[in-house]
Amino acid sequence: MRSIFLFLAMFLVFCTGNAFAQNGGKAEPNRIQFAKGTSSKTLTGTLKNGQVMEYVFGAAKGQTVTIRNATSNIFDFRVLNDEYFSEGDFDSSPSYTFEIPEAGDYLFTVRKKVAGPRSSRFSLTITIK
Repeated sequence: MRSIFLFLAMFLVFCTGNAFAQNGGKAEPNRIQFAKGTSSKTLTGTLKNGQVMEYVFGAAKGQTVTIRNATSNIFDFRVLNDEYFSEGDFDSSPSYTFEIPEAGDYLFTVRKKVAGPRSSRFSLTITIK
């Protein structure tokens, strides 16, 4: 009886561990949605040194994306996509504009530089036209 109890306890621990392993890990990025009739959205948040916050946005081929980074001395960003910008470096520009090469979703990552205060608030505005 004792061995059956031990076996069931170990089985439960194993199953629970697998469930957490599948769900544990990185959170899904926040989808950027524009209010009706607008083409801009200001993203804000607080990050610690080296931390990142991820967003995703959809755009059509030929649209122009402009990113304004009001906190470029403390935060940088990058845009990634499966086919384009896959090796994108982080950019610290106060303003960055590019044309969407192909319709689809693009990952937008904001990163707190390991400089200045340990944690700080960011403010970046993304415009898609």
